[in-house]
Amino acid sequence: MKKPPVIPSEANPLRSLPSVQRLLAVPEVAALGESLPVTLLTDSVRSVLDNARQALRKGNGAADPGLTETMLAKRVVAEANRRAAPSLTGAINATGVVLHTGLGRARLAAEAVAAIAEVAAGHSPVEIERETGKRGARRDHVRDLLCELTGAEDATVVNNCAGAVLLAVTTLAAGREVIISRGELVEIGGAFRMPDIIRASGATLVEVGATNRTRLSDYANALSERTALILRCHPSNFALVGFTEETPTPDLVALGRKHGIPVMDDQGNGAILSPATLGVPGQGSLPESLAAGSDIVTASGDKLLGGPQAGLLLGSRTAVERMTTHPLARALRVDKLTLAGLEATLRLYRDPEQARLAIPTLRYLTRTLPELRRLAIRLRARIQAVLPAEHFTVGLVSERSQVGGGSLPGEDLPTVCVAVRSIALSPDRIAAHLRRNHPPVFARIHHEAVLFDPRTLDPEEFAVIADALRNLE
Repeated sequence: MKKPPVIPSEANPLRSLPSVQRLLAVPEVAALGESLPVTLLTDSVRSVLDNARQALRKGNGAADPGLTETMLAKRVVAEANRRAAPSLTGAINATGVVLHTGLGRARLAAEAVAAIAEVAAGHSPVEIERETGKRGARRDHVRDLLCELTGAEDATVVNNCAGAVLLAVTTLAAGREVIISRGELVEIGGAFRMPDIIRASGATLVEVGATNRTRLSDYANALSERTALILRCHPSNFALVGFTEETPTPDLVALGRKHGIPVMDDQGNGAILSPATLGVPGQGSLPESLAAGSDIVTASGDKLLGGPQAGLLLGSRTAVERMTTHPLARALRVDKLTLAGLEATLRLYRDPEQARLAIPTLRYLTRTLPELRRLAIRLRARIQAVLPAEHFTVGLVSERSQVGGGSLPGEDLPTVCVAVRSIALSPDRIAAHLRRNHPPVFARIHHEAVLFDPRTLDPEEFAVIADALRNLE
C-alpha cells in the first residue's frame, strides 16, 4: 500500500497552531488561572483550537493570518469568560411586552423578591404545622389566600397552568370523554397543544361546534354516558373576530348540573382584578369565572396575577381534594421559593390599590400616555447625552405596547417610545450589541430604528441603557 506523501510543516498550517500547554502559558491566559478552574480554562483552549482547525480545513489548508498566538489567546480569554459567566442573569426589558415569555414573564413585586430571598437563605416550614409540629400540606401557605381573593371553596397550586390542566383532566376524566369547542383547541408556548394535554391525561377528546361558532346545543348533543367533563379553554394567544359565537360559562354550568357533569374553565391569565377595573382591554377574572359556577378553574400565577410561574386550581372542595390526593399532584408540586413568591404576591391583593402600585405587571399595564411620555422624554435625554448627534438621531415615536404572555390576545396599549437610528450601524447590529451588555438590554426594531418602550422600564434602568449605548461600536 502506497503511503501518503509527507507534507512539510511549513506547508501545513495545522501544524503551526500552538499546543494547549503553550496557549495556557500565554500571560493573559495564565492570569485567568487565578480566578477560574483549570479545567474550564483548559476546555476553553481546546475549544478555540478546535475552531481554528476547522477554519483552516474549510479554507483548504490556506494559512489564516488572523490565527496568530496573540489572537488565539484573546479568543481563549473571551471563551473562558463566557463559560464562567452565568447563563441566567437579570435583563432589561425595553420591548414594551409586559409579559415577555422569553424574558421570564411577570416581573415580581419587591415584597415577593424579599420573601423568596428569606426562604432561600435557610430552612422554612414548608410542610410542618408550627402549632402541632406535625406534617402539613404545602398548599396551605396559599390556599386560604386564594379562596379569600377569588371566592373559591378550595384551592391548590402546581408548577404551571398546563400542569394544572393535566392534573384536573386526569383526575376528573381519565378513561372517559372531555367535551371542548373546536375554537378552543389552542396551542400554547413551546408547541404544547390542548388536545395533546387532554390525550396525555388518558381522556378522550370530543370536539364540538365550528372553529368560529359553538352553541349550547353543540355541547348538549355531544353528551353521552361516557362524558366526564365539559371544558372551556380561553384562547391564550389568539383572538377570533368577525362571525363568531361562544357559549357563556353560566349556560355551560347549567347544562353540566342538569346532567351531573362538572364544568372546568381554563381561565388562563390568572387575573384577580378584572381588566376592566384596571382600565385595560380584555375581560374575565378568576372571581368572575368562579361566580359563574365553574366547578374547577385553572390559571397561571405568572401572567396577569403578576406572581411567579405556577398553576392555580380553584373550585369545589370535593374536586380539589380529589386532585391533591392524585399521584400526579406530587410530580407537579411547587417548591418553597414559588410558594413564598406567590404568597407574598397574593397578600398584596388584599388592598387592590396597593397591588396596582406594588406589582410591576399591574403598574406597567395601567401606565397612562402622559406618564409614558414623561418617562420617554427622560430616557431620550439620557441617551442623547451619550450618543454623538453627528452619528445618531434620537427621537420620540407613538407606538403600541403588547400585554404578551398569552394573556390578552389581540389587545395592545398606546405608548411613546424612544427611537434610535444610526447613519453607520444597522438596527440589528445595535440590538445585538445591547444584548451582549451586562446586564443584557432587550429592545425592539421597527422602521429601521431601535425602539425603547418605557412601559416596561423602571426609571433606575435608564442609566443602564445609556451606559450600554455609550460603548456602542
